Amino acid sequence: MPMNRRTFLSFSTASLAGGFLVTQALARAASRPAIRALAFDAFPIFDPRPVFALCEQLFPGMGTRLSETWRTRQFEYQWLRALSGHYADFWQATDDALVFSCELLKLDLTPEKRQQLMAAYLDLKVWPDVPAALQTLKSAGLRLGILSNATPRILDAGIRNSALGDLFERVISTDAIKTYKPDPRAYRMAIDAFGLEREEILFVPFAGWDAAGAKSFGYTTFWVNRLNMPAEQLGEKADAAGRTLTDLVRFMQADNPVKAG
Repeated sequence: MPMNRRTFLSFSTASLAGGFLVTQALARAASRPAIRALAFDAFPIFDPRPVFALCEQLFPGMGTRLSETWRTRQFEYQWLRALSGHYADFWQATDDALVFSCELLKLDLTPEKRQQLMAAYLDLKVWPDVPAALQTLKSAGLRLGILSNATPRILDAGIRNSALGDLFERVISTDAIKTYKPDPRAYRMAIDAFGLEREEILFVPFAGWDAAGAKSFGYTTFWVNRLNMPAEQLGEKADAAGRTLTDLVRFMQADNPVKAG
């Protein structure tokens, strides 16, 4: 059943009390279709911080620099692979980025350390606010899915580690079409998977570039800005933003979300 925010108000979220961090109002005309499904990037759901904590454990004093360099190259390699027509999946791009980053920083990446760091992506678990928020959204009749650049192996492991198997109707990896977000073909995968119109899907990204990409594609977009980053200057901005999925739930409930100053 289509779900609008006024109907959603009838669902109790006492367990999700907390600060409302929405920074920009969702401006949607009354004639537009109601949101029926939410498509999440993987990382508003799965907490990647243990991967980067392991960088510091294995390379004391260099963990922050390695994490930042690795994360930057990880996405650059995905986009460069896609643009050049020489696709490699998220796992391979991540491994290649790790090797490059350690060489750049003159770190001794032994086979054992390399295996440990890559395996950490198979041990991801959810952020603390996620289970209650997802259950509330699901109970409200909203359809939930994941649309991620990560491989099916990484996504399946995260869902299994966190016992979320019954909450997501669709788990979509862009690996199926050998490209990455922000390619418009990648965003379209959620439309095809849910069998809904673009306007009936709310996209929930982790990264600012993904928020801009999804908005450019035409999705209503709520940016879960867990790292408190500024918006990317890419010509598009999310309809609204908050720090947690609790904020997303409150946003969906609100008749009059707080407009950004």
